Amino acid sequence: MDYNAIGDGIADDYQAFLDAWTRMCSTSGANAFLVIPKGKTFLVSRISFDGPCELQNPSVQVDGDIIAPTRDGWSGGKPQPTDSWITFSNVNGLAINGSGRIDGRGSDWWDLPDKDRPSALTLKNCNNGQLSWLAHVNSQRNHISICDCNNVLISHITINAPEDSHNTDGIDISLSQNIRIEHSSIGTGDDCVAINGGCKFINITDVNCGPGHGISIGSLGGNGKEDTVEEVHVQNVHFSGTMNGARIKTWEGGQGFARKISFDQITLSEVYNPIVIDQHYFSDVHRSVEASAVAISDVTFSGINGTSTNDIVINLNCSAVVPCTNIIMKNINIQSTKSIASSNCVNARGTATETYPNVPCLT
Repeated sequence: MDYNAIGDGIADDYQAFLDAWTRMCSTSGANAFLVIPKGKTFLVSRISFDGPCELQNPSVQVDGDIIAPTRDGWSGGKPQPTDSWITFSNVNGLAINGSGRIDGRGSDWWDLPDKDRPSALTLKNCNNGQLSWLAHVNSQRNHISICDCNNVLISHITINAPEDSHNTDGIDISLSQNIRIEHSSIGTGDDCVAINGGCKFINITDVNCGPGHGISIGSLGGNGKEDTVEEVHVQNVHFSGTMNGARIKTWEGGQGFARKISFDQITLSEVYNPIVIDQHYFSDVHRSVEASAVAISDVTFSGINGTSTNDIVINLNCSAVVPCTNIIMKNINIQSTKSIASSNCVNARGTATETYPNVPCLT
């Protein structure tokens, strides 16, 4: 407000936000904060908060609400890219906290192709940061995108969008490592968390997911690309009414690997596809024979219990060219609300113990 923000949800407070950020970012010392006050609603057009900052640990306290321009008002009469609405880039030690809400007002964007819709909040090349306690609603596309970051904690957040809001991922992670997601609730029209190529050491703990498409690794290897993902660990997650639960998905003809992955202590409530590995997520119709695949190995599913609205509750659809290896299932009990639970298992190798239903290609 010291920089002439209005906070009435009508006037564009872009310049006030940018001026306050610039002042804070250029402040030397350890005690400077950007505060978005409670009781106000700030309309902010597309904005980028750029570093590096002289301030060692920049802090943004979001207690008021921030709303996006409508689709019609997005450009303000000027051509603007639509990759991200709010972006923080090259800012180390960043903390974004508060009791406020970030509202993408995405409903009039959801009929557009993905390439024409912005993510709501993007952290790019931001290391040693944290994002906590905020509510994120109705993003135009991804609610939170993490790209090229190291050591970021996301905790105690809520993300909500309708089940039919196309491709509104909760948290989308790419080219990043040492990312922790904890103590949060995510319900959207797509993946609660999507882990893309170039990621390692991703830990997801104590998360409620639903509605949505579950927690997904991939898709990887699109259009022959080489992608790698490793050391992803998902623990103490409850899936409720989701399309998928624990999922790994890769394109035919891709390259690279997804390995050292675990899903542990998972509960399911009416999940359509509880456990999925799909190396044929997208097939290239121009290829008569599958030439390569992203290698999937060292994947453990353990302590998974609950119900599915499908009869096939475990689906391992692996490649004949590069089969899935060292797939371990243990202490699993998934019941179908539709009929007798069954599994599908093709080109997967590993072991299954105390697992219901039986997975015939695992010994």
